[in-house]
Formats: sequence, structure tokens, C-alpha cells
Amino acid sequence: MTEKNLPENPDSNSADLRRRPIRSFVLRQGRLTAAQQRAIETAMPRYGVPYAPQMLALDALFGRKESPKVLEIGFGMGDSTAAIAAANPDIDYLGIEVHGPGVGNLLRLIGASDLKNVRLIQHDAVEVLNNMIADGSLEGVHIFFPDPWHKKRHHKRRLIQGPFVNMLCSKLKAGAYLHVATDWQEYAEWVLEVLNAEPLLQNTAADYAPRPDYRPLTKFEKRGINLGHGVWDLIFLRK
Repeated sequence: MTEKNLPENPDSNSADLRRRPIRSFVLRQGRLTAAQQRAIETAMPRYGVPYAPQMLALDALFGRKESPKVLEIGFGMGDSTAAIAAANPDIDYLGIEVHGPGVGNLLRLIGASDLKNVRLIQHDAVEVLNNMIADGSLEGVHIFFPDPWHKKRHHKRRLIQGPFVNMLCSKLKAGAYLHVATDWQEYAEWVLEVLNAEPLLQNTAADYAPRPDYRPLTKFEKRGINLGHGVWDLIFLRK
């Protein structure tokens, strides 16, 4: 669901993010439904943000000043994004996703609910963060159910790595939050270790946080919970 990943060496500096093309996704676009295709054709010009290597003026993008700006990396089919935005009209949400059906579906949901506080970029998240998001501009970052890449040989593809988290911290305002959710316990342990190792972050819980009210349960998540599967939320604050 999520974006370009990082060097295998966790001690590599942020310059490696630009040099190494290791990605945390396999681009399988799938087939667009008629509704998704129609949404892309009609709504993308209004709600989509073309990738360009220049900083976004977020206030101008959303047409208002001083509203909190929250970034979501890998919004999947966009159901949670739309639900969160509808419940929080005073907050602006910028979503990043590479998969066409998800982009089309979120655009469809935006139109169906007349959401004015959502914009999206169909591009690699690391490039967007490096080239379009100004330092200290975000009140929050959501990363919900990123691909866990559970095989050990694929761990280098995991999105959550030390250099990536350090870069995210540069985009967060002081006191802003980073919220990661996963349904893989081993990945939850990995994420907890990585986030705890970042000196610019502070955990809001002893380890894992209760699911906050703003994050809705997905159908997939509800089904997993009914089967006894766990879900782990990690919420850290930028110092």
C-alpha cells in the first residue's frame, strides 16, 4: 500500500533515500471500475496534485490558512481517509498513493460526500516528502497498514526504517504526531523499535497505544478481530 523504501543499512544518511531505488510496494495497478475511472477523469483535476519537484503551499492548496495539515502515506482504497476527513472538517488531509484503483476510489468517495478537505498525490511518497513537503509543515502523519514484507529477505523493503522516520520528523511541527497501525505483530515490534530509536520522537504510550477514535475500523480489520487477530497502533509525538 505504501511507498518507496530505504537503504538496507539503517545507519545510512538521508542522502541514501535519493540514491537507492528500493521500494516498499509492487505496482500492480489492477483494473479500474467504471466509477473509479470516471472519478479520475472528472475529479482528479480538482482534488489531485500533480507531482512536481517544488514545495507545496499547503494553505493555498486547501484554500484556507491555519487549518492543521495531516499527511497520509499509502491510503489504499481511501475508505478510512474519507471517513476521517468527513468527521474532521476543520483538518486538511493530503493523501499519497500509487495504485490507480485506490486513487479512483478515494476520488469517488470525495465526490460522494462533497469533501473539501482532502487532496491526493499519485506518486512515490519519499519523492513527495523530499521535494514537495516543507519542513515543519505537518501536524500529523498517518501510515495505516503498510505492507509488512514479512519474509526476512524482504525486510529491506519495509517503509518504516530509521532514515525514513528521521526525514518524517523534519516535516512535523513540534508536538505533531506520527501514527502507524499494523495487523502484523512482528512488524509492530519492528516499528516500535525503529520509532523508539528516533531521538526526535516520544511515545504516547508505554509501547502500543489504544486505537484512537479518529481511526475507523476497516471491514478487513473487523473481520480479523472477529477471527482473533491483533491490531497494533503506535502513536509518537515530535519533540
